[in-house]
Amino acid sequence: MQEKQSPDQQMSTSSHVLSERAAFLASSDIFGHLQSTELGELERLATVITCPPGRIFYRPGEKGATLFLLRTGSVQLYYISQDGRKLITATLETGASFGELSLFGQTLHTSFAETVTSAQLYIFNRQDIDHLVSQRPTIALGFLHALAQRFTQLEAQLIDTTFRSTASRLAALLLQLAHTQDNALVVEGLSHEELAERLGVYRETVSAVLRELKDAGTIISSRKHITISQPAQLKEIATL
Repeated sequence: MQEKQSPDQQMSTSSHVLSERAAFLASSDIFGHLQSTELGELERLATVITCPPGRIFYRPGEKGATLFLLRTGSVQLYYISQDGRKLITATLETGASFGELSLFGQTLHTSFAETVTSAQLYIFNRQDIDHLVSQRPTIALGFLHALAQRFTQLEAQLIDTTFRSTASRLAALLLQLAHTQDNALVVEGLSHEELAERLGVYRETVSAVLRELKDAGTIISSRKHITISQPAQLKEIATL
C-alpha cells in the first residue's frame, strides 16, 4: 500500500511540478529572459491541455486571440488549396510557439494548425500576453524572432518550389527524413500522400518520381517504408 503523503510532502511535490513548468517556460526563446517571479506569474496564467493526434486548433478565417506553446508532441501548420491539395509549411516540435500573429494585429488566422502526434500545450490568452508585454516590452523581441524564423523557412520553401524540380526536392526531403536502421538509411511511416503534402504537389507526382528512383536503383520502396540504397546518387539528385 502506498504511504499517504503529509501536507508538507504534498506541498513539496506541488512546488516541484510548478518548478518544472517554469523551467520549461524559461527554456523557450520568447520567455527565457524573464525573472523567476515573472515566470511564476506566467506559469499561473497558462492553461495546460493535452490533445490527441488530429486536433485542429484553428482554421483559415477564424479569429485568433491565443498563443500556443508546444510542450511535447508535434504540430503541423498547413494550407489547403481550392482543388484539395495540402501544403505543410511547418512541422513544429517541443518548445515551438504558434498563433503569434493574432497578438500583433492580424486577428484572423490564414492557415490550419493541427496535432500530428499526441501533444501537451501551454496556452495563453491575448489579454494576459498584452499585459505581460506592457510590463516587459523585450518579450516582443522573442515573438519577432520566432516569426522571423518562420518567414525565413517559408521564403526558402518558396524558392525551392519555384526553382527546383520535384525530383530534386523529393530527394532532399528523403535525405532529411532518413534515419539509420540496420546500417541503412530508411524513411518510414509516411505515405506518398504525406510526402506530397510536404512538397505541395499532387500525390501522383510523388508516386511517379519514386517509381523513377526505384527503377534507377536509388531506393527500395514498400508501403510507408523507403530504403535509400544509393545515398550518393540521391544526394546528387538533390543538388540538381
